[in-house]
Amino acid sequence: MRTTPLFQSCFKRKAIRCLSILTVCALMSGCATSKNAYETGGISDPMEEYNRVVFNLNDSLDRAIAEPIARGYRAVVPSFVRKSVGNFLRNARTPVNAANQLLQGDVEGAAGDVSRMMMNTVIGVGGLFDVAAETGLMHEHEDFGQTLAVWGLGHGSYLVIPFFGPSSFRDASGLLVDAYADPLRLYLHNTDQDVWQYARTGMTVLDTRTELLDALDDLRANSFDYYAAMRSAYVQRREALVRDQEPGALSAPAIPDYDDE
Repeated sequence: MRTTPLFQSCFKRKAIRCLSILTVCALMSGCATSKNAYETGGISDPMEEYNRVVFNLNDSLDRAIAEPIARGYRAVVPSFVRKSVGNFLRNARTPVNAANQLLQGDVEGAAGDVSRMMMNTVIGVGGLFDVAAETGLMHEHEDFGQTLAVWGLGHGSYLVIPFFGPSSFRDASGLLVDAYADPLRLYLHNTDQDVWQYARTGMTVLDTRTELLDALDDLRANSFDYYAAMRSAYVQRREALVRDQEPGALSAPAIPDYDDE
């Protein structure tokens, strides 16, 4: 169903207002250092009570819906097909990735992203096969949250977003910017093909959740406090991405040996 210009205008104004509020919050909180930052995995968590409520809700929905679907997807769909789906989704996001490389001042990285996209689109059958990786052009995930970090903005407060999961004021602002400015999303929306964007989003969530199946199982099983472990793992992963390092698998933080104190 095609939306009216009035509805689109109202939606855009609300989206811009929401983005502006989050960005201002990120700027205000990102410059401050909380007293309990080192006690919470390097990030302040003044809204912990609220975050825990949302976290428990997300975890319940994940166990009931997302996790079973991801397990079924992994059990039924061959690994090479799942890999091709992931390659395609990653290739489709290249414009956002390259734009953030440029905003971070990494011209070489942006050029590499464009080269990867051209090679994988033409030779790799629309991005289903990552032939660029075989030539040494490896993928580096970039988003506007990382760009803000490169510009010197701190995380700000930790934030658990309903249905999305762990984030921060900085990274939530980045998520909104990337989603709003994504050229493919804009094209699909402006050509009345939103259904493909919904399908793309759904497959991205499924692909990501499938990749995290074993890591989250291990984190749940080996964490004294699953919420705190996830918060710590999130911060470690984001810091690795900002430094262009391999984030690795999620892992529970080490439990201090109080007997040595």
